[in-house]
Amino acid sequence: MNLVFRYILIIACCFSTLHSYSQDPKKIRIEYSGFTVKDSLKGENITTFVRSDQAQIHVVHDGIDMWCDKAIYYQDEDFIEAFSDVVVKQGDTINMTSEYVEYSGITKMAFAAGDVVLKEPQSVLTTDTLYFDRTKQEAYYRTTGKVVRDSSGTITSQVGRYYMNEKKYRFLKDVVLVNPQYTLNTKQLDFYSDTGHSYMYGPSTIVGDSSKIYCERGFYDTNNDTGYFLKNSKINYNNREVVGDSLYFDRNRSFASATNNIVVTDTINNSIIKGHYAEVFRAKDSVFITKRALAITVQETDSIYIHADTLMITGKPEHRITRAFYNAKMYKSDMSGKADSIHADHKTGLTQFINIDRFSSTEAYATKRRPILWNLGNQMTGDSIHLISNVEKEELDSLKVFNNAFLISKDTIGGGFNQIKGQRLIGLFENNELYNLDIIKNAEIIFYSRNDKDSLIGINKSKSAKINMKFEEGYKIVTLFNQVDGEIYPESQFPENARKFRGFDWREEERPNSIEDLFSDDAPLELPIIKGLDDYTPEEEFFDEAMFKRMDTAREKDKDKINKAERNLPKSTKAIKAKRDAVKTHNLPKPLINKAKKGN
Repeated sequence: MNLVFRYILIIACCFSTLHSYSQDPKKIRIEYSGFTVKDSLKGENITTFVRSDQAQIHVVHDGIDMWCDKAIYYQDEDFIEAFSDVVVKQGDTINMTSEYVEYSGITKMAFAAGDVVLKEPQSVLTTDTLYFDRTKQEAYYRTTGKVVRDSSGTITSQVGRYYMNEKKYRFLKDVVLVNPQYTLNTKQLDFYSDTGHSYMYGPSTIVGDSSKIYCERGFYDTNNDTGYFLKNSKINYNNREVVGDSLYFDRNRSFASATNNIVVTDTINNSIIKGHYAEVFRAKDSVFITKRALAITVQETDSIYIHADTLMITGKPEHRITRAFYNAKMYKSDMSGKADSIHADHKTGLTQFINIDRFSSTEAYATKRRPILWNLGNQMTGDSIHLISNVEKEELDSLKVFNNAFLISKDTIGGGFNQIKGQRLIGLFENNELYNLDIIKNAEIIFYSRNDKDSLIGINKSKSAKINMKFEEGYKIVTLFNQVDGEIYPESQFPENARKFRGFDWREEERPNSIEDLFSDDAPLELPIIKGLDDYTPEEEFFDEAMFKRMDTAREKDKDKINKAERNLPKSTKAIKAKRDAVKTHNLPKPLINKAKKGN
């Protein structure tokens, strides 16, 4: 072997030795010690350090710095205990203070106790005891903790975990977020400190001064005060409850929207609105709802149903107004109606059936859209119709038909039609049944007169200033006032083409006879697919197998009966590890571990 080759080999061996040394795990290093105390009773490789008047003890290990007033270092186990005003820093991301810390250089696990405060750039966590796994960069507490974030508020829980790389907290058990504007309670909350985003799992409530939100799955942006809620979600405010498959909420705008299977309940006015898309403006006391929109005024005897393309409910609780527009329909057991739009004042009991504005009264389409009411066998139409209810008694009181009033009823026996028309119609109700009608101004009548045996006497066609009709025990009594002309014609002498007034429009096929009929001419409903939140995925255990293996390594170097690296584990975790160790030592069946974890 020549000299040059031998020289290269020596250098290579040196580099190899240096490389091997650099791969060895870094040990805890005392950067500044103050006073050093050796106690032979404690052990040869155990050193106690006490701070000086100038500075605290400074301990360094693999990117972490720790300061304290007193420390005990177990050199063989690479384990240190720190006492009094302990400060732990990891770069510029973590700053933790406490009264006591123990740290293993082998497991890279820190246990802190006594007024623990963990600060990261966006929040501050305080608790009694805290576990900090530097390998996974996770912190964990199970003795009640509190996290404070300026823009979000204060969050408390019995159990919590902080994922430093994700800047995420997971709060479990009795979770409460207190903000000046609201309080959030939930079973589990995933909170991202850098964005303020919160994800709720399990029964959750958000209670503010004027609103209460409930859901079993939800998202809330604590920075912008907006939320998205799923699974049995509902919002209560101003004596209204909004329920839907999904809800969106914007606190700053006092706005909420709902999608699919929506029910809005007004507890003061005993009314319910249904549909599949809704917008709610709390500051304006208004609700906008569409997609098979249905308003229900709940009454003891007979509820009233209103359907239209769009419904809008406005006004304070004591004076709500319902507006139904575009192809509006109304149904109750003894009365139904249609109009281009319906306006219902819940305080006064006035319901208006309003004609379409963009068509003239002479156009055929406008005639078809003319407001119409059906009561028993009577059909009433006009340019507009007012239906007045007694709010206290929850009964119909009267109705008024303005301009081009037209009343049609089918003859009881034959195929003809009784007809009365005039400028205006006024009707009176008793027990929700129409018992009196007055047709006023330019009144005309075609009436099939029958005797007690229902035999046709003749057909009465007359003109009068006013016509009164009374309904008594199945009979119609017609009285003409200031008759101008008219007479009763035998049926054979009354031409077919004269048996209907001009403008006659029998619309029985349009009459809603049930709640389902209100939707008879609606387009097929296609509900949007709601994009849900990501499914909850359980995280790995904080005290997992990887951590147990590191503790096994620490035990190999710990000559004491109790392994320092695991002595402060929770009791339940110690039990799991003990059974796990038994499996490894005695080759017990693996299901024992699974049962132990399940039982925990």
